[in-house]
Amino acid sequence: MIRVLVTDGMEKSAIKELKAKGFEVVQEFYEADILGEKLKDFDVIVVRSATKLRQPVIDKAVGAGRLKLIIRGGVGVDNIDVAYAIENGIKVTNTPNASSASVAELAIAHMFAVSRFINISNVAMRQGIWDKKKYVGVEIAGKILGLVGFGRISRELAKKATALGMKVIYTDIVGKVNDCDEYEFFELDDLLKKADYVSLHIPFIKKHGATIGKDQLDMMKEGAFLINCARGGVVDEAALVEALDSGKLAGAGVDVFVEEPTRNEELVNHPKVSVTPHIGAATAEAQTRIGTEITSIILEYFK
Repeated sequence: MIRVLVTDGMEKSAIKELKAKGFEVVQEFYEADILGEKLKDFDVIVVRSATKLRQPVIDKAVGAGRLKLIIRGGVGVDNIDVAYAIENGIKVTNTPNASSASVAELAIAHMFAVSRFINISNVAMRQGIWDKKKYVGVEIAGKILGLVGFGRISRELAKKATALGMKVIYTDIVGKVNDCDEYEFFELDDLLKKADYVSLHIPFIKKHGATIGKDQLDMMKEGAFLINCARGGVVDEAALVEALDSGKLAGAGVDVFVEEPTRNEELVNHPKVSVTPHIGAATAEAQTRIGTEITSIILEYFK
């Protein structure tokens, strides 16, 4: 029997379908020092962001020769040593289509939150404070949204932002995208100087460090907003707090952090910041789509 280990949870209907198709599904989270040994008894592992599949874990699995497939439920695979797994005969894949709409909607939610003080006024009112005159915000219609990275999530966000009356510009490591002429391409530095809102949709590459640090924040417009629903680490958190304190940035929406769960109380409690605990794909619809896509990948691989 083909055995599937699900370490970070999966939609119930997807698990039910796999079991109905004859797969054994085990739902259990293991710390890294134990995970490698456990993987000797599984053909597939399904992870989200909590489980880290680094070289030492992969080495133990490879030694047994059973593990054939690693599936990341979601988009980013920075918690997996992908190249090393592939070199050792293990296929690595993700579910890139499933959560695009959900993450795009969360980015917009953060944009509204910091533009209209929803984040801080919500807290103040619960404390009995009526600061109506203090919360004079800005409209997002007519503003320029700069997208850093132009993959599936960015394109979904571009469509939604355009419908809300924003002008969308973008940058991407591959350069200008041929089939998106309705949006204007800029190099990163020029985009940062031009955009009223900057939303990040790029992976974190540890050896490269933060994509948005002090120098990049200094380039941004006075009173601009930064949204990060991509990956912790792509923004220098200390530099971001400094930019908010100085008034360089009017606000920031943050769903992802360098350390998760984050212990950066200065950032989380900042009055100009709207924060969520890495919930970009946490909608019922996205979870259903992720589960369906994972099931399809497994069934296709073992057909």
